Amino acid sequence: MEWFTASDYWLSRLVFQRALAGLYLVAFLTAALQFRALIGERGMLPVPRHVARVPFRRAPSLFHWHYSDRFFAGCAWAGCAVSAALLAGLDSLLPLWGGMLLWLVPWALYLSIVNVGQTWYSFGWESLLLEVGFLAVFLGNDEVAPPVVVLFLLRWVLFRVEFGAGLIKMRGDACWRKLTCLDHHHETQPMPGPLSWFFHHLPKPLHRVEVAANHVTQLVVPFLLFAPQPVASAAAALMIVTQLWLVLSGNFAWLNWVTIVLALPVIAFPHDVSPVPGAPLWYVVVVLAVSALLLGLSWQPVRNMLSRRQVMNRSFDPLHLVNTYGAFGSVSRVRYEVVVEGTADEVPREDGDWREYEFKGKPGDPRRWPRQFAPYHLRLDWLMWFAALSPAYAGPWFGVLVERLLENDRDTLRLLRRSPFPADAPPRHVRARLFRYRYTTWRELRETGACWQRTYVREFLPPTRLTRAGQRP
Repeated sequence: MEWFTASDYWLSRLVFQRALAGLYLVAFLTAALQFRALIGERGMLPVPRHVARVPFRRAPSLFHWHYSDRFFAGCAWAGCAVSAALLAGLDSLLPLWGGMLLWLVPWALYLSIVNVGQTWYSFGWESLLLEVGFLAVFLGNDEVAPPVVVLFLLRWVLFRVEFGAGLIKMRGDACWRKLTCLDHHHETQPMPGPLSWFFHHLPKPLHRVEVAANHVTQLVVPFLLFAPQPVASAAAALMIVTQLWLVLSGNFAWLNWVTIVLALPVIAFPHDVSPVPGAPLWYVVVVLAVSALLLGLSWQPVRNMLSRRQVMNRSFDPLHLVNTYGAFGSVSRVRYEVVVEGTADEVPREDGDWREYEFKGKPGDPRRWPRQFAPYHLRLDWLMWFAALSPAYAGPWFGVLVERLLENDRDTLRLLRRSPFPADAPPRHVRARLFRYRYTTWRELRETGACWQRTYVREFLPPTRLTRAGQRP
């Protein structure tokens, strides 16, 4: 069945599969190291409470049948192990059906995590990893050449990622149409990287060029993915370059990296390969049936993209098979940060000995330069950015965070860069204050060594302590 496969994409598939396995590894590692404080039995949003009110049919997950922190940790570390095996190429050593089952394991495990992750796992890159990971199951191994229809579906996902993001920008904020959004974005993005300060201070005419180039890459180039080679390869290469530029400018978890991975199987590398048997009939039937299902489900994201009320980052089915994407439909003009502090004073005073908790990624101390964490995802740091936008975003979990800080909870403190209190002496009170942050100028940087300048705005949470019953008053 020569019509079914494309031998020019052997190397593209190989690189794609190994890169995707690497992203799976990062995702499972993130889950394993952070889940206890976020969604564990004593987490801010516990899984047992979630599965008690959300039925299995709405959010399929292994944890509907059983949950314990030990079981979750076992699933997360098992996902790491399988991802590492796929990264090492174990699927190529198995028969075709065995390789497919091996790729199905991390997808099923990560689906189980995302579907109980609640607000901590509500970002578009979670669904994107699952959608791409599901397609990887049917891409085959060394026993067959890559199926044409699966390669097409991967391009279709990449098209929706880029074109959907381009549309949401044009519809969502006038600054994208005026080419001025990058005057603010690098300063106000959720978690800046080590080069974000420099990107912000690029000349404004260059910012205009960046935005215009982004519109071309997201609104025009995606259509070239379906053009004959080498045009499709050139379009994918341009997308990769654009995404690498975004990698340098901030910390966006694995959003940019999974987009780069999606572009890899578009690039053709013609070369001689040893003859292999044709694709078995059962494989052809399964791939075509799954492809027909996914194309049928695609009407929902297409309708969303064509709608004037387009939404970003939404899954249309509980298995996250086909989703809609998009980021930064609107750009904040001002950056606010919630600064959390504690004191050992019995009676909290405004001028008391308040000590600041340091987070790993989000801005805090104005002198501390941002670090590069992506593709690793600091979930608490990202949600703290949303909390600064509006307390409503933090309503379900911020109070529990404060309670855990008052207890010096070990798992919660592991999410932070540093606690100002020793393990055996927790704070008596914790408060939170809202500050406005802006990047310093070149002159201020030289004079003070600080990359941020911050100004107090208002109280976010008044001084809070635990009662004798161990609960916040």
